[in-house]
Amino acid sequence: MPNEANYLDITLLGKEYRVACPPEEHDALLAAVAYVDEKMHDIAEKTKSNISERIAVMAALNIAHEHLSHKHQTSETHQVTGPDTGVDFGAVKRRISSMEAQLEAVLAPQEKLI
Repeated sequence: MPNEANYLDITLLGKEYRVACPPEEHDALLAAVAYVDEKMHDIAEKTKSNISERIAVMAALNIAHEHLSHKHQTSETHQVTGPDTGVDFGAVKRRISSMEAQLEAVLAPQEKLI
């Protein structure tokens, strides 16, 4: 593989992946991997699910929600003006809840097959 230093082997929910990453960003990526892996394990335990795709999507939604909530709190605290202030966080939260419900409805029958 060309220039091995530009790749990093990571593990998420027990599965190994090789991702492209410049050497100067390895530490930041490993910190992100640890955070995402922890979220995925928490979701797997709480939902008793072993469907990796479902766990990954739920983790992504939770992390996005955390990020947007933090961004919203920061903008309220600092009275930031600009394009970010037009975000309706209530609508975002409702949309995420709706997506979670749709995922539950679609994936629940699959869990019975396993």
